[in-house]
Amino acid sequence: MTTSVEETIGNAKKMTIICTKGSLDWAYPPFILGTTAAAMDVDVTMFFTFYGLELLKEKLNLQVTPLGNPAMAMPMGGMHMSMPNIVGMIPGVSAGATVMMKNLIKKKGVASIEELREAAVLSDVRMIACQMTLDLFELDKKDMIDDIEIGGAATWMESALQSDINLFM
Repeated sequence: MTTSVEETIGNAKKMTIICTKGSLDWAYPPFILGTTAAAMDVDVTMFFTFYGLELLKEKLNLQVTPLGNPAMAMPMGGMHMSMPNIVGMIPGVSAGATVMMKNLIKKKGVASIEELREAAVLSDVRMIACQMTLDLFELDKKDMIDDIEIGGAATWMESALQSDINLFM
């Protein structure tokens, strides 16, 4: 007698997210999807590697940059204003774009990354910091928030192989 996958794992729903970006605009998708899935009773594992490791630092200083982001258009004066890509190279433009984005987030009542990260902790989202990246960038676990674990690709693979959904961001 053979058993199906559903019989083996039950009705458990699992999702993994690989987080590779450490900018303000790239921080939102993994945390929003992760916390939403956790609220829907999905077992969520987030794996933070390379620049995504920035999202686990105790003190966040996330920036947004218009450079290389031609789709970035900010609501201004009743219209949406896009910045030409070359403008992003001018000193101070990234800082200005970050302030504008943070003000817009606050004005619209969107949760901050710190709030979303805390929601992930409270929702028992498993957050794994990549050991290789910690070593590569000479970072220490003491620089990170408390509620994480340290692991490598094999640690993520254990979860990914059992997951219904695997996302790369």
